Amino acid sequence: MPVTISDVARQAGVSKTTVSRVLNAGADVDAATAARVREVIAALGYVPRLGAVQLARGRSRTVAMFAPSVTWPWMGEVLQGVADTVEAAGYALMLFTSGGGPASMAHFTAQVSARVCDGLLAIVPERCLPAVAELARRGTPVVLIDDHGHRRPALPSVGTTNRAGGAQAGAHLRAVGRSRPLVITGPPRFGCVGQRLEGFREQLPPTLVLEGEFTERTGRDAVEHALAQGVDFDAVFAHNDQIAAGALRALRAAGRTVPDDVAVVGFDDLPMARSTDPALTTVRQPMREMGGAAASLLLAGLGGTPLPDGSLVIPTDLVVRDSA
Repeated sequence: MPVTISDVARQAGVSKTTVSRVLNAGADVDAATAARVREVIAALGYVPRLGAVQLARGRSRTVAMFAPSVTWPWMGEVLQGVADTVEAAGYALMLFTSGGGPASMAHFTAQVSARVCDGLLAIVPERCLPAVAELARRGTPVVLIDDHGHRRPALPSVGTTNRAGGAQAGAHLRAVGRSRPLVITGPPRFGCVGQRLEGFREQLPPTLVLEGEFTERTGRDAVEHALAQGVDFDAVFAHNDQIAAGALRALRAAGRTVPDDVAVVGFDDLPMARSTDPALTTVRQPMREMGGAAASLLLAGLGGTPLPDGSLVIPTDLVVRDSA
């Protein structure tokens, strides 16, 4: 039979109210009594029910984080930015994913609806936006973290400058003397794809644009296709670093030297960008900063500061390495 708060109160010789105050760091319990109650809690192995603690505190001091998957290449940076900020404020972090499909989504929405958290940070694929928007409509404070340029509901968000990042890549390739770029994009359903391509075109018109997924395989296949078709290109702009890594492999296999024959620029500045051969010039997305900024916005909202209606934008910057 589980240990109850009544067992702790009886063993410590105090009321259940006193035990509750000790659990919730009440200032009106003298130090000796509080110490005795904590000793009994430890001796009995009492674990308070989350709901009871939340009810007494009025808040859980927990922030929920929803992510499609923890295996996305830049997800660790976002999570670290969130965790650093949340933990520094004395909050706990609860993580949900949609990896289990509808069952995961049902569990996530049920838990958040039950107020196991004070607020929600969300990186959301398009199919999950309605569920998150509904949680916000029901009163859960929500801040989105969005690098993909989704069409968002009217919720506060933190994003980055995809169009400007594309322009940075194009301007750099033009500055180093390239004029015939091959552009390899991600899936066009993501807003960032159109934004990065538009920005690039402002600086350097592409010789050829090929669409694919945000994968190394896409980069490899696109370069092989362009070479097989006799496309004359002297640069590659890849819409993420994984695509760029695939392009580097395909160019090396075809006997093309990087950057002498073909310059390559990626997007994201993942840790892998420093260890490709050659090291990858890329547009850095401030993913850790975005996570931290989103967490700061949410915590400020929980503290009474009104959440903004629009998006907080943190700019990209170009990181020049050996590939271009």
